[in-house]
Amino acid sequence: MLMPPIDWCQPWLAPWREPGQRVAQVVAAGAALPDALNREQAAQQRMADGTLATQAPNEIEMPNAAAHASSANPQASVAPQSGRVGIEFVPQSALPPGMGYEHYMAQTGQCPTRENLHDFFNGLCWLRFPQTKRKINQLHAAQLELAGASATPPPRGPVRDALTVLDENAAFLLAPPPLWQALEARDWPRLFIDLRPLWADAQLVLFGHSLLEKLVSPRKPITAHVYQAQPRLQSLEQLDTWIAADLSAARLAAKPFVPLPVLGIPGWWPENENISFYDDPLVFRPRR
Repeated sequence: MLMPPIDWCQPWLAPWREPGQRVAQVVAAGAALPDALNREQAAQQRMADGTLATQAPNEIEMPNAAAHASSANPQASVAPQSGRVGIEFVPQSALPPGMGYEHYMAQTGQCPTRENLHDFFNGLCWLRFPQTKRKINQLHAAQLELAGASATPPPRGPVRDALTVLDENAAFLLAPPPLWQALEARDWPRLFIDLRPLWADAQLVLFGHSLLEKLVSPRKPITAHVYQAQPRLQSLEQLDTWIAADLSAARLAAKPFVPLPVLGIPGWWPENENISFYDDPLVFRPRR
C-alpha cells in the first residue's frame, strides 16, 4: 500500500495521531495493512495488560474543539484502553463471494481490509472506538436477521442507512447546551461568532472513516453528521463506552444527526479567523 502524505498536526487528527503514525510507518516498511493494524492492536492490548510497563504510556489526546493540536488539555490524556473489544483484520480476499461485509464480520469477528486510505482509517476507528464499532456491527446484524437475509446486496432501511452515515461520516460533539442549540437551529452566526468563546469548553471528535479520509485533503464544504454526546466525558475510552451504550435501532431510526461544516470550528482552520468565512450559503446553509 502506498500511503499518501498525511499532515498529522491537523487538530482533527489529534486522537488518531499516535496509532496512525505507527501503523503508517509499519505499512511504509512493507507490511500489509491488515498485519500492521493487528500488530498495533496487539501492542495496545499488551500495554493495557501491563506487559509493556517499561514503555512510556501511549496517551490519548481528547482535544479541545477550539484548540490547535499542539495545545493538549492535560486533564484529557489517558492511558490506553483496557478491556478492549477487538477485531481481527484480514485481507479483503477473505470475504467469501456473495457474502455481505457486515454479515461476515458478525459471523467471524474478522474485518476484511483493503490496501487503501479508506480502510486505513476504518482500522484506526476500530483501534480507538472498539465498543462503538462492535455495536454498529451488532445493530447491522440484527437488522439483517430481522429481514431474514444474508445475501448480497443486503436489504436496506432507515436503521441501516443511519448506521452507515454514523460509521462513514459521524463526529461526536461534547458541548455546552447553547452551542448545541445553535447548531440544531443552523444559526451559524450565533454558533461560530456570538458563541465563539464557548468553543473553549467544547470537544468535537471525528469518527467516520470516510470523513477522516476526505480531510486528508481539507476543503471548506466537508461536512460531518454530528451526534450529541455528554459534555463531561474525559477520555476516548469513556466516549467509546457512552456512545456504544447510547446507540439503538430506535434512536438511529430517528436520524439523530445534525450537519456541521467541520472547518468552521474555531482553531481548526486559519481562514475562519475572518468572520467573512461564514458568509457562504453554499456551505453554511440555513435550516429547511
